[in-house]
Amino acid sequence: MKRKKIFKFLLTVVLTAMVCLNLTGCGGKDSAKNENNVYVYSWGDYIDPKVLEMFEKETGIHVVLDEFDTNENMYPRVVEGAVHYDVICPSDYMIQKMINNKLLQPIDMEKLPNAKKYIGKDFFAQAESFDPGNYYAVPYCWGTVGIIYDKNVVTEPVDSWTILWDEKYKDKILMQDSARDALMIPLKIMGRSINETNEKYLEQARDMLIKQKPLVQAYVIDEAKDKLISGEASLGVIFSGEALMIMNANPNMNFVVPKEGTNFWIDGWVITKDAENVENAYKFIDFMCRPDIAVINFDYLGYSTPNTGVYELEQNEEFKNSPVAFPNPEVYKNQETYKYLGNEIDKNYNRLWMQVKVD
Repeated sequence: MKRKKIFKFLLTVVLTAMVCLNLTGCGGKDSAKNENNVYVYSWGDYIDPKVLEMFEKETGIHVVLDEFDTNENMYPRVVEGAVHYDVICPSDYMIQKMINNKLLQPIDMEKLPNAKKYIGKDFFAQAESFDPGNYYAVPYCWGTVGIIYDKNVVTEPVDSWTILWDEKYKDKILMQDSARDALMIPLKIMGRSINETNEKYLEQARDMLIKQKPLVQAYVIDEAKDKLISGEASLGVIFSGEALMIMNANPNMNFVVPKEGTNFWIDGWVITKDAENVENAYKFIDFMCRPDIAVINFDYLGYSTPNTGVYELEQNEEFKNSPVAFPNPEVYKNQETYKYLGNEIDKNYNRLWMQVKVD
């Protein structure tokens, strides 16, 4: 019995070690040293897999990719430091939060010739709202939040967020499972900023969402696409890039930016303060800014790109002529970008959103 126990113990140790070698989180800081790797933390399904293969083949650098579904789920993992990521792709307000909390290192643009040449100046200018001086982030994707709807089901004109409170679409409406994206909608209906901090208006926004709740089929993130393509839902809040893919799969769908205004968002590449593979991080970001690579990602994602070289290379005429993928500048003129409002306001947004979901 004793020898069997020893054997089982040794077998457990060996198997645990083997598992850890295959898990990003087991290695921690030390495993990143002296390896020809780059540790990337990005939104789920946000990079075409063949782009990663191309990068590895061209550079010999192995990409270790972890994915997240919300900025709020990403942030504590980075703070905890269980894995020392080199490159992360957060959204605007979260980049600002990470800058404020000294989690990022300044970027040397001289090491990013493709970014300097091909990322549009207008997008760097917009990014200054959350990254003053453009010291920390390189724009990767951008877009708006709007309403997608089935033209065969929703026959009246759709131009306002208020249609999401129309009782005739009960159980056909999808809302984003996100505090900022959900509360943004009633705030815009009230004529308030998407960066509202006044408790009175935030509570009014919460109450409007609670009133809407009986009409909502589901609060979703990734599931929205499948539900809308299949026709399970007919009306929903969606990001513009996902709208393009949904419309491509289901021609009955249409996308609009409501007249009250919306969020103009930018996701960007950043390098963490504790990055162990900094030069590899620069190589990865600059590779992603190359037009021939950016167009592959654009075709895969559908999200609008700040890369000025993509339009000329785009072969899909439907995408190329799409007002969702390449909108008229008037669509995003004077739209707001989310800002980091401080830890206490963040907690308040999350508290109010939880009250909506559990009420």
